[in-house]
Amino acid sequence: MTDLLEETGVVGEVKAWLEENWDPELTVAEWWERLGTAGWAAPTLPVGSYGKGLSRGDAVLVQQAIADHGALGAPGGLGLLLAAPTIATHGTPEQVEEYVRPIVTGQRAWCQLFSEPGAGSDLAGLQAKAEQDGEEWIVNGQKVWTSGGQVADLGMLIARTDVDVPKHRGMTAFIIPMDLPGLEVRPIRQMSGGASFNEVFFTDVRVADSMRLGAEGDGWRVALTTLGFERDHSDGSGGSRVGGGWQQLLATARAMGVTADPATRRALTDAYIGDRVETFVNRRAAELARGGTPGPEGSLGKLIWTEGMRRTSDVISRVLGPALIADTGEWGTYAWGEHVLGAPGYRIAGGSDEVQRNIIAERVLGLPAELRVDKDIPFKDVPK
Repeated sequence: MTDLLEETGVVGEVKAWLEENWDPELTVAEWWERLGTAGWAAPTLPVGSYGKGLSRGDAVLVQQAIADHGALGAPGGLGLLLAAPTIATHGTPEQVEEYVRPIVTGQRAWCQLFSEPGAGSDLAGLQAKAEQDGEEWIVNGQKVWTSGGQVADLGMLIARTDVDVPKHRGMTAFIIPMDLPGLEVRPIRQMSGGASFNEVFFTDVRVADSMRLGAEGDGWRVALTTLGFERDHSDGSGGSRVGGGWQQLLATARAMGVTADPATRRALTDAYIGDRVETFVNRRAAELARGGTPGPEGSLGKLIWTEGMRRTSDVISRVLGPALIADTGEWGTYAWGEHVLGAPGYRIAGGSDEVQRNIIAERVLGLPAELRVDKDIPFKDVPK
């Protein structure tokens, strides 16, 4: 694939650009400004929206070329992965300039204000409401599982704006500054010891209509765009990976001296096969999404990824035994605790495994849709 891209000029182009522009004397802010405005921080974004219009597979090779050159990579975060492509898809030219540019240049951090205590897998059942008051909207309600909410500058909000239409048609998307009066963020302590998730409360929060993303009532379409990009990246193949991967697993088994055990070798072989299958599925999904919004293929990659995390947890538990939960000082032992404790949560994050299976069944396999008794009735009449 690398040779093919070099023939088409993508890798060669970024290498030539790096030769002219990379300067180790630049500050991080100066470099990110240069990288982002040139379109290399988020090359999957459209041309004209601070991107190059590349597929995710091409973008991974661009990232590798930047790393091989010894240059700093892009700023990363949910802004780059989710907010920027969503705004580039649904935003006005003014919103692209005002919000995408600071994302690709590393100036603003973002969070995603979608899930609620009563609307997780059934996101369209959300009840946080936004009521129009002249040129402003007044937002009230609660969001939960908001990753990075305590450090985000802005958030992507989906709120209920019309209860007289079916639930999928009565939502609107907004861009929310996280320091608005009436907005409160409360971290949630996880069993792994971290607190990356948050609850977010809105009490009469006023948002200008210019912060609306897309048309009024078009929030579900905006949300599907964001979720498509989220599933496209939540498989861990977008340049960084949550938890331990195959190489770390093998290195730990070797360090513990258990690779000669037949049962452990079988478990390691299964893990390796799963890792390779995941890689091939993700490459295929990247090609299918070339130049557009990721489709339902991303759900398969997400399922394979979470299954791989579970499998890795099982294998490392066999490899380490009691050392998994005791800090013995040996290399690679206690460090796996975060993976094992965190892995179950990723079966929910980015859309639960059950939702992913429904998407595959209905949108890929063409099976009959799940029965939805509330599909065509006004949201105000749906039992709560």
